[in-house]
Amino acid sequence: MSYSKRKVFLSAFKYSIPVLLGYIAIGIAFGLVISGIGYPWYLASIMSIWMFAGAGQFIAAGLFVSGAGILQACLIQLVVNARHIAYGLSMLKRFDRQGPYKPYMVFSLTDENFALLSSMQENPGRSDEERRLFMFYVAGLDHSYWIIGSTLGAVAGTLIPFDFGGVSFALTAMFVVLMIEQIKKVKKLPLFIVSGAAGLLGVFLLPGNISLLAALILALIISIFIRGEKV
Repeated sequence: MSYSKRKVFLSAFKYSIPVLLGYIAIGIAFGLVISGIGYPWYLASIMSIWMFAGAGQFIAAGLFVSGAGILQACLIQLVVNARHIAYGLSMLKRFDRQGPYKPYMVFSLTDENFALLSSMQENPGRSDEERRLFMFYVAGLDHSYWIIGSTLGAVAGTLIPFDFGGVSFALTAMFVVLMIEQIKKVKKLPLFIVSGAAGLLGVFLLPGNISLLAALILALIISIFIRGEKV
């Protein structure tokens, strides 16, 4: 091969450092929540490996406590994670070129992975295989950060007395930071203003169980017209 896997890995690691800093902190917060509601530490690790859904995992912890039924839990998770439909549609072309990595790339498409991969610049000097491997490494590294953080938090929560008030806000803080980074990279402020306005309209005018999904659909439709693209 004309490229070094080690070099591609190091490049992916450097690119994923913003998520590393956020995922370790937020993962620890999630682990603390799991241990705080009385579950064994390894449940946090299992959920992070199998689910890999930051907001979804925090919500799942709350559903555990409330004793929600399986159907109710599935519906809530579907609504909360419906935004990934928009993510997936926008990444179809990139993932179609991922070859054997595609199934994992689809599974690992979190908000943060989407933020990194969607803003990744085309590099004429990078071969198709290097690009595929780079994207795979970024996704895998992000996943590992989340697993490590949640495991550390859960173990710490079982060993150290801790006040869990406000811990879950760490996820919101992470989203804000990623949004700021996206604004700087994409440099299309109207798209973010439209998305923010759609979110506010959804929160204040619609029931909570559909506000997020409706806001996403509205923002997507308006953004397509702003960019002059056909649906």
